[in-house]
Amino acid sequence: MNVLLEKWNTPFGLPPFAAIRDEDFGPAFDEALARARAAIQGIADGPGTSFAEVIEALELAEGDLDRVAGVFYNLAGADSTEAREALMRELAPKMSAFSSEVTNNKALWAKIEALWQGRDWLGLTSEQARVLELYRQMFVRSGAALEGTAAERLTAVKARLAVLGTQFGQNLLADERSWHMELSERDLAELPGFVQEAAKAAGAEKGLGPVVTLSRSLIVPFLQFSPNRALREKAYEAWVARGANGGETDNRAIAAEILALRAERAQLLGYADFAAFKLEPEMAKTPDAVRDLLMRVWQPARAKALADAGILEAMLKADGLPAPLEPWDWRYYSEKRRKAEHDLDEAALKPYLSLDAMLGAMFDCATRLFGLEFREIEGPFYHPDVRGWEVTRGGNHVAVFLGDYFARGSKRSGAWCSAMRSQRKLGGEQRPIVVNVCNFAKGDPCLLSYDDARTLFHEFGHALHQMLSDVTYGFISGTSVARDFVELPSQLYEHWLEVPSVLEAHAKHHVTGEPMPADMLQRLLAAGTYDQGFATVEFVASAMVDLEFHTGAPPTDPMQRQAEVLESLGMPRAIRMRHATPHFAHVFSGDGYSSGYYSYMWSEVMDADAFAAFEETGDAFDPETAQRLERFILSAGGSEDAEALYLKFRGKMPGVEALLKGRGLLDAA
Repeated sequence: MNVLLEKWNTPFGLPPFAAIRDEDFGPAFDEALARARAAIQGIADGPGTSFAEVIEALELAEGDLDRVAGVFYNLAGADSTEAREALMRELAPKMSAFSSEVTNNKALWAKIEALWQGRDWLGLTSEQARVLELYRQMFVRSGAALEGTAAERLTAVKARLAVLGTQFGQNLLADERSWHMELSERDLAELPGFVQEAAKAAGAEKGLGPVVTLSRSLIVPFLQFSPNRALREKAYEAWVARGANGGETDNRAIAAEILALRAERAQLLGYADFAAFKLEPEMAKTPDAVRDLLMRVWQPARAKALADAGILEAMLKADGLPAPLEPWDWRYYSEKRRKAEHDLDEAALKPYLSLDAMLGAMFDCATRLFGLEFREIEGPFYHPDVRGWEVTRGGNHVAVFLGDYFARGSKRSGAWCSAMRSQRKLGGEQRPIVVNVCNFAKGDPCLLSYDDARTLFHEFGHALHQMLSDVTYGFISGTSVARDFVELPSQLYEHWLEVPSVLEAHAKHHVTGEPMPADMLQRLLAAGTYDQGFATVEFVASAMVDLEFHTGAPPTDPMQRQAEVLESLGMPRAIRMRHATPHFAHVFSGDGYSSGYYSYMWSEVMDADAFAAFEETGDAFDPETAQRLERFILSAGGSEDAEALYLKFRGKMPGVEALLKGRGLLDAA
């Protein structure tokens, strides 16, 4: 037997990581796919036509496949090997073909459509009615109603998109892995101690002396603190050139092909363009609604950024350096300005923000809000860096939470939350195994920037959405919600890091144990909206490029189209997109955020308003508000329309003013 297909007699049903070999995955996928195909064909061909015999049977038909995929794709993203990358390339068309087989199965589609047409007489619960609606929507949007050559072409398009998305992500990882810049003793000495330690650790991983790599956790502080303008330029240009270096890892032609195929996919399904197709089931509904939100934020953000650029350029000139201010200068001079105006020195701040201290803060907030308790458990897990906790409430098991926090060459960049196993009740109570992945610079101890701490809280907000899920059907479990709603729990949870009592209790010096000085804490919180012109401009520019890529005819040259969009916006010259096209993994490594990068900002409108619900009570941990948040948002998954859930929690939908206030941009609006 293959260990991946056996019953796992392990604590909490965790995968037996120590027993799993790379060569187990291929055969396990083959067998799991065969079992899923047989089960689904049995549903299609069998006599059953009831909700239980069709929809509930489909919910359970891919159990083995879900289990194998839950392990493999988590490992492939967080700890890749050559064998795993090769299998990802092999699996991309296989998994796409399987998905198309299911949605193209006419007998199965006929049963789902019959259930839908007769839904008013089935006696369904509200959750069952929602699941039926979403199943039918998935089949329709996957082309179930298409016939003949149109159906065949859509299958081919989706298969090719799966291959290209995998290739895009692997090219990006290869570029990130291959580049480094060695630092001389003098260059190293000019950096704060925590950056020195991170550079030494990154070099040691490569068998070298201290280096700068393209990991955000290392290159951003290097750009903040290195006084060597030439080195900053070299590092910055390498960072923004990921995926655009020519050769086998160049992503520009891949991006163009992806955009063309997405447009064709939308047209085959009867939509004007891919943005119209993608946004239809989201809260925003239309490209115009997205564009309106982004432009209402863009104007004040741009005005603020231009004013800030003038100040930073004056500082550059005062250093005797030639203008203009360049993108590789912004973080350096912004950090100097922050220290001057807010008396905040990140090197002095970090010792109070160790990873262990911030994990304690993160867990404490979840305990105070939702009664959750966290007990660290022993591995082995899939990598020695990974830590695990059992999550309980009132003595009852809730979930297993895994944290994988350190950057390494085998891990793709960024931060994310995923589930190796999702919550459901159908077929027996299944509690989730949730994974948070970050890319912090490894140290002894690991010291975080305030932005790193926000990232930690952000991803744990996603984890709470998974762990507190309380639905019957896995199809609507946890984060299975509209893309522009999924970031609400994560961005909302960041707000508790800003609660003074949280930092007072947990931000303690990693050596002395002394709490963060009160005046430092006040300055930190007062600087909460510092440099938001920059942050908002780099985000909105990326979101607008994503939207315009997918609106209208696809560009034959995405880089030219990117330049045109930025010019039309009046992009400040010293700021570039947060994610330029060749390394815009959110949009091109898969379908998730395509035409949907705006969703962080759409959710931010709600998260600012949702935290205000707590503030209005005078208690950031108000029990009644926390109960409503759990009941209507965190535990509900996709059991209702996102807007309906938010209205149940808050009673009204917010305007963009809450976002502008939260970012300190109201005065510039």
